[in-house]
Amino acid sequence: MNNRFLTTAALGAILLTTGCSEDFMIPDLNNPGLEQLEGSPTRSAVVDATQGLLIGGRGGISTQSGYVNHLGTLGREALTFDNSDPRYFDEMLAGALNAGNGAFGGSGWAPRYANIRNANIVLNSLDGVSGFSDAELEGIRGFAKTIQALDLLLVINMRGANGAVLDVNRPLDAEPAPFVAEAEMLTAVSDLLDEAAAHLNSAGGDFAFSLSDGYAGLDDPAGFLQFNRALKARVEVYRGNYSAAITALEASFLDLDGDFDIGAYYSYGTGSGDVTNGLFQGADPQIVAHPTVWDEAPLKAGGERDDRVLAKVEPLETPKSDPRGVTSDVRFIHYGSLSSPTPIIRNEELILLWAEAQWFTGGAGEAMAAINDVRTRSGGLDAVGTPGSDDAFVDLLLGERRWSLLLEGHRWLDMRRFDRLDELPLDRASDVVPTAFPIPRNECIARNLSVPCGV
Repeated sequence: MNNRFLTTAALGAILLTTGCSEDFMIPDLNNPGLEQLEGSPTRSAVVDATQGLLIGGRGGISTQSGYVNHLGTLGREALTFDNSDPRYFDEMLAGALNAGNGAFGGSGWAPRYANIRNANIVLNSLDGVSGFSDAELEGIRGFAKTIQALDLLLVINMRGANGAVLDVNRPLDAEPAPFVAEAEMLTAVSDLLDEAAAHLNSAGGDFAFSLSDGYAGLDDPAGFLQFNRALKARVEVYRGNYSAAITALEASFLDLDGDFDIGAYYSYGTGSGDVTNGLFQGADPQIVAHPTVWDEAPLKAGGERDDRVLAKVEPLETPKSDPRGVTSDVRFIHYGSLSSPTPIIRNEELILLWAEAQWFTGGAGEAMAAINDVRTRSGGLDAVGTPGSDDAFVDLLLGERRWSLLLEGHRWLDMRRFDRLDELPLDRASDVVPTAFPIPRNECIARNLSVPCGV
């Protein structure tokens, strides 16, 4: 748990699902202001803690054992050749996800719930703080709830059918919150985004706090509302509520003719006290591309590979190999420095969400216009004709999402939601592709449940 230090793992599990008590903590210098909020909150403490949610939000995202690389590994986009840690092959590729391993099978839980808890501390403090206008308070509420919704979405993306915990805004001595199913989690995320949107609509022209440069153009209440609606569209597509997704997209920063890279990003840097992007790998990378990324890349009319692939991967000068039978001869290049941002959501994804939602609400023409715009402008490929069936459209859609969103945390989720995980390549005959990460072992123990546990 990177936001607080706890005395034992079991206590950590309870704190994550029920609440936090300062009796068990030391001050957290990476999230300034939190300690002051539970006593006599001040304007400066609230502002600092609100901005700290951006720090907490990027925790466990772009590290070697973080969200993007883990989902990229399960989705057979990435391989990690770490001689000191065979679990990238023996656990991740083999499909033997260990619930007791916080860096692998049990990953992606503590950072998310820690940040959700921190957001609740901010929100709970607002009734007792002075020095803010009503509009500024609404801006904080809208921002904090949007960040909570994003964190909850990332949790349930990983846990899938195992479920996750929703009701975490409870005191330390309360019973641990129950696990709820994926559908209920997604509904709650959608509802929370709507709550946040209502706050943002009453937040005036400016926030009382500053956002990172990853939110450039989306850093005031009106812009951040567009980001909120973009997340809403993603969630509604996941839920199959395509009409609602179109409505959300129309209120987002979607630009069908615009720059594909407009959007929101996790920011990193090399300054004192900052955090670098672990997806940047330097001259001798450990994280490399799965060989099928290069081998299966679409070809342009002249025989060259898709521009999206050429912008993101290149052949390795010295191919990687491992005694376990895993090899790769291609590396990623699109996270080009320690300060490279990692996308949260950007316009290219929104255009593809628009295409999917239009197709499944009868707008085949709109869907294909969007698909072909991405193919031609982003990939340099020729346009294609309208598929003759839903299955054929899904084939096309999954291909475009694969190349447009390469190593951004989508491939495994996309194949799962269309029940196509069995189409992902396997490096060894005994490998399997898991359908979900397990609930962390300590979360099961805190509820007197056997391991594995979940809904």
